[in-house]
Amino acid sequence: MTRSRSLLDWRLRFAALSLVWGFSFLLIKVGTEGYAPFQVTLGRLLFGTAVLAVAMVVRRERLPRGARTWGHLTVAAFLLNAAPFSLFAYAELTIPSTLAGICNATSPLWGMALSLVALSEDRPTRLRVAGLGVGFLGVLTVLGAWQGFTGMDARGTGMALLASLCYPIGWIHVRRTLAGADSSHLSLTGAQLLLATVQLAVVTPLFTTAPTDFPLLPLLAVAALGALGTGFAVLLQYGLVAEVGPTTAQMVTYFIPVIATAAGVALLGESLTWSTPVGAVIVLVGAALTQIRPRERGPVPADGDRHARTPAKAAS
Repeated sequence: MTRSRSLLDWRLRFAALSLVWGFSFLLIKVGTEGYAPFQVTLGRLLFGTAVLAVAMVVRRERLPRGARTWGHLTVAAFLLNAAPFSLFAYAELTIPSTLAGICNATSPLWGMALSLVALSEDRPTRLRVAGLGVGFLGVLTVLGAWQGFTGMDARGTGMALLASLCYPIGWIHVRRTLAGADSSHLSLTGAQLLLATVQLAVVTPLFTTAPTDFPLLPLLAVAALGALGTGFAVLLQYGLVAEVGPTTAQMVTYFIPVIATAAGVALLGESLTWSTPVGAVIVLVGAALTQIRPRERGPVPADGDRHARTPAKAAS
């Protein structure tokens, strides 16, 4: 009975994480209807950091120490939070939230391509290379390449794809510099979000003017995006990784574009052509293939132990 409750518990949290991250793209779209993209990102980071700060106080966690750790966290904050969050916000000024969610699903494809060059432990296999090709074929299908990308905003789509590229670059940096840090996962992630908030607090006044009014619905969207889609989601992800390992936890990536598409069509009335869902499925199949790794010989550390002290991205 205890085992059944435990399985149900992590599955419910997995579903909650999928919904929260899937709805993030809708919340970004609603937020940018009342505020500038940098303001949406700053608000998101403020609310997200506040949630993690409360969690750290409750668990009596301290911020990490050492100039080297803070230096690497500053880079991680830019690549995993400040840059992609801002790029997605700007992208959704001109592209549907459904397309932004699908672009986000290309992150594993970029990650596999980059890891073959930057991470010696990631050996290329025929299956993984095939997955890379299949995934980018899916991207071309989503964009309607055979029609010459007619009706597609190239700038907005490019920013969304660039945002998805930021995540694997950030993860490669984290794996090389912070994987063996002494601080806990929560401490590192809290510091990372704090640094991203500071970065946006410096940049936002330079490129935007302070809002003269505060429309309620966009403000609520930004608050939910930060508190739920960033802070609460990170805590959920941390618990899932610790309980079922990163391999199972990262499968949430494959549900995000499905939920983002359904939310955008049902709640925002965004149009949907056949190429969008078909291309999304092809992207997800390719991404799944890139995650298949050859079996290693000899003892391998438990998944939870291997990643327990690595800060997580707060996916869009």
